[in-house]
Amino acid sequence: MSKVSSKFIFFFGSFAGILFGYDIGIIAGAESHIREAFHLSPLWLGIVVSSLMGGAIIGSILSGLLGDKFGRRKLILISSIIFLLGSIGSAIAPEEITLTIARVFLGTAVGTASSLVPAYMSEIAPAHIRGKLSGLNQLMIVIGLLLSYIVAFIFEPVPNSWRLMLGSAGIFAIVLCIGMIKLPESPRYLIKNGMADKAREVLRTLRRSTAEVEAEVSEIESIAVHEQSGIKQLFHKKFRLALIIGVGMATFQQIQGSNSIVYYATSIARQVGLAPQVAAGFTVIVGVIFVVTTLIFLQFVDRFNRRTILTIGGAGMALSFFTPAILGALGVNEVVVNWVTLIALCCFILCYAFSWAPLTWIIVGEIFPLSVRGIGAGISSAFNWTGSLAVGLVFPILADQFSLGVIFSTFGIICILGLFFIRFVVVETKGRSLEQIETDMAARSARKSLSPVERNKYV
Repeated sequence: MSKVSSKFIFFFGSFAGILFGYDIGIIAGAESHIREAFHLSPLWLGIVVSSLMGGAIIGSILSGLLGDKFGRRKLILISSIIFLLGSIGSAIAPEEITLTIARVFLGTAVGTASSLVPAYMSEIAPAHIRGKLSGLNQLMIVIGLLLSYIVAFIFEPVPNSWRLMLGSAGIFAIVLCIGMIKLPESPRYLIKNGMADKAREVLRTLRRSTAEVEAEVSEIESIAVHEQSGIKQLFHKKFRLALIIGVGMATFQQIQGSNSIVYYATSIARQVGLAPQVAAGFTVIVGVIFVVTTLIFLQFVDRFNRRTILTIGGAGMALSFFTPAILGALGVNEVVVNWVTLIALCCFILCYAFSWAPLTWIIVGEIFPLSVRGIGAGISSAFNWTGSLAVGLVFPILADQFSLGVIFSTFGIICILGLFFIRFVVVETKGRSLEQIETDMAARSARKSLSPVERNKYV
């Protein structure tokens, strides 16, 4: 392995997030131009927008099946090449069917990266700062979002500019491909596949002392030697709680309404009365809030419990949706409701950016045992993209049939359900090694499957 610094590894290990963020964000600025260029109905607009998520479901499943066999790094590298080809295909698409196919192809790369990057980052990060380093993935995603909003704002007045918007994503794919060539494989993957010496070499770059390296290698080996890999293992009763938490977190993250803002921020801003260029400017504000809040989050993530942050953020998200809906139902002046709606959307993004947006993928990267981490992250990501697909496909149709108040109220209720999930299902993972989390999760699952008398043995 060529010598590279830990900062280089952490930076490019999370860089795929920029591709993810840019492509899901650029559609917010491009969708109105695409709709006009191809004269799309609300249904077809939803298909074009959500087709990327359909491909991402496929990519997530494939990465889950292949990630534990071929390694995280190799598949992320391949995904960057697929992303480049998909970006070019989207930019030159002559009609909506070709564009949809190109975005499905593009989505497979996005889905692969979105499931493997959290696993990769959690496996290379030291336990005491794992939240901060794993959160770099989310920072890259929101930077990608902001860049896409800025590009959309600049090109808004340009005829046929959607082709430039979609094609420009390929630039980031080239950068990722170059960076991933020099990155090492995950040390946990290496140990699991009988390459402990290579794992030590990687860890020496990432840890503070030889003693720390040897202790971590020993801990990983003690867990890995007793476990079998495979998708069947994921459904074993001792992994059941991890699977429920991973799938539940990933699903709630999407169906709580975030993508209605990310994908359709420009359309919502137009719907409440803003001019096209001003509406595009509003999405830039949303992107700035996302980035700044994520930067602040990274400074505090390892100081507070994960569940506490998720609870506070989820409550704020629910309130952000309920406020404009209630004011509209009470008959408050329409202009006032429109401005409150825009402010509430900004508040939602703020709450989402320091809670559910980053912590979902941090927890998904932490919660699964080594033997099924790739598969578990892949299945969780597939459910995440399924929720994203549903929101992306249905929102234009709902917006055509119902008021924003009805739609926002529905999202608010889902946010409340997410709070119950955090309270009664999710376990705390802050400050613990991945092997400690794995041991505790197995013990919890064992307690739930035993009789009350047997269960006392584990207390």
